[in-house]
Amino acid sequence: MSSFRPDQVGPAFTGFITERHLAVLTIVRPNGRPHATPVGFTWDQATGLARVITWSGSMKSRLLESGELVGIICQVDGGRWVTLEGPCSVTGEPIACADAVARYAARYRQPKDRGSERRVITMVVEHILASGGLCP
Repeated sequence: MSSFRPDQVGPAFTGFITERHLAVLTIVRPNGRPHATPVGFTWDQATGLARVITWSGSMKSRLLESGELVGIICQVDGGRWVTLEGPCSVTGEPIACADAVARYAARYRQPKDRGSERRVITMVVEHILASGGLCP
């Protein structure tokens, strides 16, 4: 296991994080209890952001409506794994949602239309942990 910053990622990491795999998003509630849920997510190397599309009624969305919370996204495939860490926020801003949906569709498939209920969770990745073969 190695630890590094988003600006230090290499080709093996980039390849793995763009393969079609699901992950688990865990956000830490203000009371310290975690909320974990399976998600699809996208990685934006240029900005160091991870994005998760969701809808306004989801627990993860409702928890983030009150403000930023610390979170992790963990993707695993056999012995290969990566964990992204950073503060998470949510928005229903149409341009941000449309961008996140387009990124999701490119990695996974076109998601269900949520209309005005669409939300996007954005993680500002500050720290990455990964299995040995994915390190820079």
